[in-house]
Amino acid sequence: MPRRRTETIVCVVCVALLIMSLVVVTDPTASAASKAADSAPMIDRTALPIKPPYEKPITTLDARDAKAPPLFRVTAPEKAPNVVVILVDDLGFGGTSHFGGPIPTPTFDRLAREGLSFNQFHSTALCSPTRQALKTGRNHHSCNQAKITEVATSFPGATGQLPSDVASIATILNHNGYSTGAFGKWHETAVWEISPSGPLTRWPNRQGFDKFYGFLGGETNQWSPMVYDNLNPIEPPNEPGYHFMNDMTTQSINWIRFQQSLTPDKPFFVYFAPGAVHAPHHVPKEYIAKYKGKFDAGWDAIRKQIHQRQLDKGVIPPGTKLAGKPDYIKDWDKLSAKEQKLFARQAEVFAAYLDMTDHEIGRLIQAVEDIGELDNTLVFYIAGDNGTSAEGLMNGLYNEMTYFNNEPKGSDVDFMMQYYDAWGDPTTYPHMAAGWAVCFDSPFMWTKQVASNYGGTRQGLAVRWPAGIKAKGEQRSQWHHVIDVVPTILEAAGLPEPRVVDGIPQRPIEGVSMLYCFDDADAADRHTTQYFEMFGNRAVYHDGWFAGTVHVPPWAPPKNRFPDDRWELYHVAKDFSMSTDLADEHPEKLAQLQSVFLAEAVKYKVLPLDDRRTELFNPELAGRPDLMFGRKSLTLYEGMGSLMENDFINIKNTSFDIEAEIDANGAQTNGVIVQQGGRFGGWSLYVKEGRPVFAYNYLGLKTFKTDGEAVLPQGKSKVTMNFAYDGGKTGAGGTATVSINGEKVGSVRVAKTQPAVFSADETANVGKDAETSVSDDYNAESSHFNGKIGKVTVSVK
Repeated sequence: MPRRRTETIVCVVCVALLIMSLVVVTDPTASAASKAADSAPMIDRTALPIKPPYEKPITTLDARDAKAPPLFRVTAPEKAPNVVVILVDDLGFGGTSHFGGPIPTPTFDRLAREGLSFNQFHSTALCSPTRQALKTGRNHHSCNQAKITEVATSFPGATGQLPSDVASIATILNHNGYSTGAFGKWHETAVWEISPSGPLTRWPNRQGFDKFYGFLGGETNQWSPMVYDNLNPIEPPNEPGYHFMNDMTTQSINWIRFQQSLTPDKPFFVYFAPGAVHAPHHVPKEYIAKYKGKFDAGWDAIRKQIHQRQLDKGVIPPGTKLAGKPDYIKDWDKLSAKEQKLFARQAEVFAAYLDMTDHEIGRLIQAVEDIGELDNTLVFYIAGDNGTSAEGLMNGLYNEMTYFNNEPKGSDVDFMMQYYDAWGDPTTYPHMAAGWAVCFDSPFMWTKQVASNYGGTRQGLAVRWPAGIKAKGEQRSQWHHVIDVVPTILEAAGLPEPRVVDGIPQRPIEGVSMLYCFDDADAADRHTTQYFEMFGNRAVYHDGWFAGTVHVPPWAPPKNRFPDDRWELYHVAKDFSMSTDLADEHPEKLAQLQSVFLAEAVKYKVLPLDDRRTELFNPELAGRPDLMFGRKSLTLYEGMGSLMENDFINIKNTSFDIEAEIDANGAQTNGVIVQQGGRFGGWSLYVKEGRPVFAYNYLGLKTFKTDGEAVLPQGKSKVTMNFAYDGGKTGAGGTATVSINGEKVGSVRVAKTQPAVFSADETANVGKDAETSVSDDYNAESSHFNGKIGKVTVSVK
C-alpha cells in the first residue's frame, strides 16, 4: 500500500526554466487538509540540504502568550517508494537462470517474473568504477574512478577520489528524508584514506549512508572477513559456520525492520552489495554438494547449452549466434582428465556460491515483503558489476594472492588437486579457470576487464515495483547503462536532480532515466551513445553500432602500443552477441565511431590511456599519495590494529627490523606482539610459552619459523627481529634473527618472500592477529598478547 504522509506536497513552480521541486512544511499535529497549499512555505529541493523557511523574529516576551511555529521537518515526496539496489559481484550475462544459466537463481527469476527484465543493460567492466557510476549517475572517469582504487594515479579521471561536485544517490535521498543503509562490499574509498587518520570524507557514512556494515576493499575472506560497522572495525561473531554473506543479510534485514518500526512513514534506501561471486569462492559444503557432477560436461558444452536456453527463452533475439571464444581458452576435450576433474570442481563451487548469494538476496526480499513494504519498493537486482572474472587465469588458483605475487605453484594443477575436496572451505582462497568466465558470459566472447566487448559489460537486470510498473514478466530491450539508475530513482521518487549539494555546485548527471520504458516496451531508446574504457580496452556504442579494441586480455600483457591496436566493428542492433566483425566491410562507419569515442574520451577525462597493471600497485610509480612516503620507520602502540596494507610501512623487498618493548611473565607469556597478513600470506612476531618466535608465511604454501628456545625474563625486556634481505631481485629470500635484550635467541632462513602484496583484506595489528592467523601456533583467541606491550617500531633499510 502507498505510504501515508501528514504533509501536503506542492508542485510545480517554474522560474527561469528551472524546475523547482517543493515541499510543504506543516504542523505534524494539524490535519494536512486544513492547510491551504498556497499559504505554506515552499522549499527548494534542488539545493541540498534543504534549508528551513525563514522565521520572523518573535517579539512576545512570555511563551504563554505566544504561538509556537511548526517544527521544520524534511520529508520525502508523497508516495516516494523505498529503493533497494542489489549489486552482485563478478557475474556475467549468462549467469542467472533467467538469462539461460545452469545455476538456479529463483530470487532473480521471481523479480523478473513479477516485474521487468532488461537484456541490454551495461556496466563499466570492473568493480570500483561500476559502483561509483551506479551510485552517482556519472561515468566512472567523471567520478575519478578509472580503475580500482588500489591502482589510482594522479591523472584527472583516475585519482580514486570521488569529487565533491559528484554527489551520490545516498546523499541526495538522505537529504530528502530517506533512511539510507549500505551492506557488503564498498571498494570506492581511496586506499590511502582507509585508516583511522582518514580523511573520512569518502567513507560510506560520509557519502550519505546512515548505516554501513561491510568491507572497504575489493574482496574479503568470507569465513574470516575484515568488517566495518559504520566507521569502526569489528570482529565478526566467532560462531561455527559463520559466513559473511549470511551475516550481511541479517544485518540489513535487522536495519530495515528497526527503521520501519521507529519511522514507518519514512522511506528507506538499501544498497546491498555482496562480495559474491568475486574470489575467494567461499561457500558452505551443503551448497557445494548440490552441484556435484553438474559441470563435468565442460565449459564448451555448457556454454552451448546456455546459448540454446537463451534462444528458447527469448532473452536473446532469434538467430543470435554464439560468439567464438578467445584463442587463449583451450577446448575442453583437449584438457587432461586431471584438469577436467579439477576445473569441474571449481565450477561446482562457483555455482554453489551463486546459489547461496541468490538465496540470501531472497531472504532480504522476503523480509521487505513480511513488513508489508515490497509492493512500494523499487528493486533493482543487477546480476554483476562486470562480466564473470577470468582473473583465475587458465587453471584457476588455490590462493588468489599467488597470482599477484607471480608464484606459479598457486596455479599448478597437481598442487591444486591436493585441495580438491577442500575447495571453497577456509583452508583455500580460490578462484576458477578463465574458461568458466567465458562460459558464464555467453553468448559473448570476453570477460571482466574487457570493456571493449559486451562479455565484459553486459549485465542481467531485473526491476520490480508494482506500485509504479503495470507490466509483469515482460522484457525490455532498450539500451541502458549503470549511470541510468540514479536518474531513474530520482524520477520514481519525484525528486529533481540537485544543482547544489552541501554548498557545492554539482556536475550534471550523465545518465538518463529508464522510467520511460517501464510501461512502454516499444519506446525508442534514450541512451544512444556510451563510451567504455578499462586498462586501454576501449569502445563506444552509438546508435546501434559498437566499435572497440581488445588492447589487453585479463591474463596477459598488452598486445600492442595504443596506436597499433586493431579495432572491431559490430552492428549490435542486428548482431546481439557481437559475432560478426564488420570493420573491413564498413571502414567509414568504424572511423566515425572512433571519432565519437575520442570526443567522449576528452569530454569525460578518459585520456591519457593507461594500460599499466603491476606498476600501478606501487604508489611511487603510480604517483598517488601514500601514508608512508619517505618514512623509514613506523612506531605503534598496544591496541593499534586493523591497518590495511596501504596504511602500513612496506617491508617487502628490503631488509627490516622490529623492536618491541614488552612486559612479560616468563614462560606464561603468549600471544602476538605484531603481525601483518594472515593464513594466505604474511608474517608475525609472537610469543609461545614465553619463547619469542618470528614466522614468515609465504602465500600459505610454506611457513618459516625461528627455532630459538630461550624464554623471556620476568618483567620488562626488548624483543627484536632483524630480517637481512638477500637482494638482487624482488621476492628474494633472507634470514630472520630474533633477540632478547640484544642476545640472539633464534633464527631461520626464509627461502622466498612475497614481492607485491600480502593480502587484499588481512590487516596489521599490535597485540593480536585479526582475521585469519599467520601461524598455526595460535588461533584468533590465543593470539591476544597476555603481557603488556609498550611500543613496537618497524624500520626498513
